[in-house]
Amino acid sequence: METFDCVVVGGGPAGATAAADLAAAGRSVLLLDRAGRIKPCGGAVPPQLLADFDVPESVLCNKVDGARIIAPSHRKADMPIGNGFVGMVDRGPFDEWLRERARGLGAERRTGLFNALEQQPDGTALVRYKAGRSRGDALATVRARMVIGADGALSAVARQAMPKVVDEAQFVFAYHEVVESPAEQTAEFLQSRCDVYYEGTLSPDFYAWVFPHGPTTSVGTGSLQQGFALRRAVAELRARTGLDRVATIREEGAPIPLKPLSRWDNGRNVVLAGDAAGVVAPASGEGIFYAMTGGREAARAVHEALAEADGRVLGRARKRFMRRHGLVFRVLDRMQETWYRDDDRRERFVDICRDVDVQKLTWQGYMYKKLVFARPAAHVRIFLKNIGHLTGIIAPSPQAA
Repeated sequence: METFDCVVVGGGPAGATAAADLAAAGRSVLLLDRAGRIKPCGGAVPPQLLADFDVPESVLCNKVDGARIIAPSHRKADMPIGNGFVGMVDRGPFDEWLRERARGLGAERRTGLFNALEQQPDGTALVRYKAGRSRGDALATVRARMVIGADGALSAVARQAMPKVVDEAQFVFAYHEVVESPAEQTAEFLQSRCDVYYEGTLSPDFYAWVFPHGPTTSVGTGSLQQGFALRRAVAELRARTGLDRVATIREEGAPIPLKPLSRWDNGRNVVLAGDAAGVVAPASGEGIFYAMTGGREAARAVHEALAEADGRVLGRARKRFMRRHGLVFRVLDRMQETWYRDDDRRERFVDICRDVDVQKLTWQGYMYKKLVFARPAAHVRIFLKNIGHLTGIIAPSPQAA
């Protein structure tokens, strides 16, 4: 039977990054990915991702230089980035580029659907998968010293290896439509701007978006409420922005995790990464950078566990990730709980987004992936303004777009 140092289940940003890192470190790696699946995603990536993961700008399909935030009252707040940009990627080509890079570094790529994980007395695991795309296709089996489960929010690897941990997961349900970008720029659509809508009719507890990807545009929404009419909300958004007059290329929906799971490994031979581990930032829903960072930490922990012959080492992946990004996740989680609960709070949140200090700190934190404490006076001003808006001392601005 074929034996690999690591079988990576899932070829998205987390899995492909993990496979690439392990292959580059000299480990034998099988990257198993099912074909034809593209996750619904706005596709925004920060400059820090390009630097950390050696991704060339040529992989981007667009750059935007600002965002526009729309309140429930339809009032708008412009947030120019200034000296920087937000990169945009189309997940289909982007994920494939990452998988091909892993293959070029020595990982073996196979198309297949994960079926089962069977633990063996010697500490290895048998990974069974359907090798084709038809119902009648036979199962194939390989042996793995370690397994990385990077197979999405509803991870089958996680359900089999750590069922009790998986039960704690919570999700935002997301849906988007990829459409042809309009030929003409209008007040409601600019190729260089991301639009974010905090309106109850479009999303009662999260947000809706219009993210331009060059020749195409992602129009989507998300909600924690099961049963919320996501398709109807996207249709309303397209009609309002004139994007109902362009062709629809594809439609995609999936659950998006709300916060990191409390444990990512089984202490033996399985560790999770990406959406399977829950590493999507609260409030913003940003996942690509954190998925790739989590995939890198999973690969590092697997490499160390193999070298030390100790599966308990796999726990380092979550510890190192949370040490670096845990505070940001906690801040964003509190922000979502505070400002997204109803339209009155969202109205005040958009007012805060007009503040120059808020804009500067937001973009610095986003682009470089760390909380910025270099301007304590600005933090104090923001804190006081937050208190004022929450208590009603500061009334919503009458300013309109």
